[in-house]
Amino acid sequence: MATNLIQPPLKDSCVSPLIHRTMNSMKLQRLVPTPSRINTSKLGERPVWFRPITFIKVAEHSSSSGLVEDETLAQKKRELYQALEGINRGIFGIPSAKKIEIENLVKLLESQNPTPNPTLELEKVAGCWRLVYSTISILGSKRTKLGLRDFISLDEFFQNIDIAKSKAVNVIKFSAMGLNLLSGKLSIEASFKIASTTRVDINSENSTITPDQLMNVFRKNYDLLLGIFNPEGWLEITYVDESMRIGRDDKGNIFVLERFEDRNS
Repeated sequence: MATNLIQPPLKDSCVSPLIHRTMNSMKLQRLVPTPSRINTSKLGERPVWFRPITFIKVAEHSSSSGLVEDETLAQKKRELYQALEGINRGIFGIPSAKKIEIENLVKLLESQNPTPNPTLELEKVAGCWRLVYSTISILGSKRTKLGLRDFISLDEFFQNIDIAKSKAVNVIKFSAMGLNLLSGKLSIEASFKIASTTRVDINSENSTITPDQLMNVFRKNYDLLLGIFNPEGWLEITYVDESMRIGRDDKGNIFVLERFEDRNS
């Protein structure tokens, strides 16, 4: 009687090392996609899953946006200064098209005011400022009466603000060509108090003209002169930064001033 030999199933532990390695290799090959299905990148033919991950830094993006805004503001200020060239602060009148151009640039700056509550940060307002533009105008008979056509020249206009004393001094400088190039100034002292986060109320206190020779020139029309430059009323501070300030008063006037370092003006 023949005997059938039944071979028991082979266990991995009983498989020769060579067969064991071959079987494991075959199992792995079934798990790995075929080469034809692997997408490769253009750089170094790397498999897709080796593509480097790009991280976006949101903070840097925000900072960049801030820089763009600052540059836009600086550009608007440069455009305003360019528009103000050659108009002598607008005191003796400017063409209507030029006036509209300037006021549009002023409005753009006001809409981007970096100090929305200026009376809460009066340290930004303190110090000496020089007028670069105003809608105050001296035209026609007023200019003739004040001798501001040929005889007397209107020079610089400064404003010194002392926030500790709540005082402001406006200084308007003149030179009289007929008096051996005599130079002098009108000084108007005023006090102010905070009326809102953007507005101050102004009270004129006293005024002087020096030297006496210049006072003699203006004496007849002194009230007219004060009526033009008197700061009495209220002033809305519509824009202020480290170098420029814009304001509007209760008479509808616009003032654009730049910071001036000489406090002895």
